[in-house]
Amino acid sequence: MRRIFPLSALAVLFAASCAANGNTVVTGAGPDDLLKLRAGPSLGFNVIMGLPDGTRLIRQDCVTELGQRWCRVSLADAPGVTGYVSADYLTEQ
Repeated sequence: MRRIFPLSALAVLFAASCAANGNTVVTGAGPDDLLKLRAGPSLGFNVIMGLPDGTRLIRQDCVTELGQRWCRVSLADAPGVTGYVSADYLTEQ
């Protein structure tokens, strides 16, 4: 027997997974580049610092601004340092 989930149920599951906190790591910035930790969720916000691939982060919540998904994160090794990064460069651990 096949089960068919209504689209609304899938939307709720997706939203719940986006809202969940989790451990992530920076990936895809490249060996000679850094992922920019920004003060807010868009390119218009100041850069706080650059994060190399492999940096461990704690993801809090994510938002979409102008078609780009941004996640509020803190450094796993320095939880007081927080900001926003593009979700494209995060991999769940």
